[in-house]
Order: sequence, then C-alpha cells, then structure tokens
Amino acid sequence: MPPDVRVRRIYEAPAPEDGARILVDRIWPRGLRKEGAHIDEWAKDIAPSAELRTWYGHDPAKFGEFRRRYLGELTGEGQQAAIGWLRDLAASRPVTLLTATKDAAHSQAAVLAEVLRDAGEPGAGAGDQPGEAVCWAHLVCPECGAVTTEGHREGCGLTGG
Repeated sequence: MPPDVRVRRIYEAPAPEDGARILVDRIWPRGLRKEGAHIDEWAKDIAPSAELRTWYGHDPAKFGEFRRRYLGELTGEGQQAAIGWLRDLAASRPVTLLTATKDAAHSQAAVLAEVLRDAGEPGAGAGDQPGEAVCWAHLVCPECGAVTTEGHREGCGLTGG
C-alpha cells in the first residue's frame, strides 16, 4: 500500500487527518506568522532552486518541464537525504506537504508527493514514464554514480552507505 501523502495549501486550516504537516517551500509564505502556521517541519532544502522557481513562475503550461527539471534537482545528496526522511515519516503516519502556491496541483509539493507515493514502485505512479530517472534516483550514489545496492565504485567517499 502506498504511503498516505497529501498536498494542501498552507493557508488552509489544519485537519486532524493531516498527520505530519511539512512545509516544502523555500520562501516563508506571505502574511503567515510562524506561530500560526501549524507545521511540524519546514523542509526548505527540498524545495526547487531559486533559479527553477523563478523560471517556472507557476505557469501551468510549463509544468511538464518544471517537473522534469525539479526531478533532476531531487537527485542531489541533500535532497535524497530529505526524501529518505520523508519516506520514513510517511511509512509510519500520514504526511501532508504544504505549499503557499495557489495551484497546489501544479507545484513542487505535487511532484514531491508523487515521488513519495511511488517509493518502492518504480514506474507505477501517476504520470511516471517507465525508466524515468526519479524511479531509481534514490538508489544512485551522489558521489560516484553507482547503484548503491550493487556497491560503490572504487575511491568513493561514501563507501559506508
């Protein structure tokens, strides 16, 4: 059974079924006080780069390309660590990814939710294409490029994990 991962706008009132509420925007939402945000964590390091966010401009016509580029950014070492943390969290309870974006269905939160729901099921997610890089990104060592289940390449600084 896929993990229970939801996407909501941070401006919506919290619901009991939200589980862990994780803000996944790089910039703090306008007009919202931190005390009133009702979040468990602010995972700004998993948000798209400033360059990608600026290029996208939340234009739905660019969403396919935005999604492709963001999935590429999610292969970084820090992003993979954050995805691993979110996967572990989602394995034990519902997770709600929060964004200030008006169109949450065309946001990084939606892309990230797809990645988390498809954990362990490469190619099985909505919109995934067989062989898409994100299907296997969590298995690739960010330093040496080897598939970690097959061992790291000689000289890799991450040979312990």
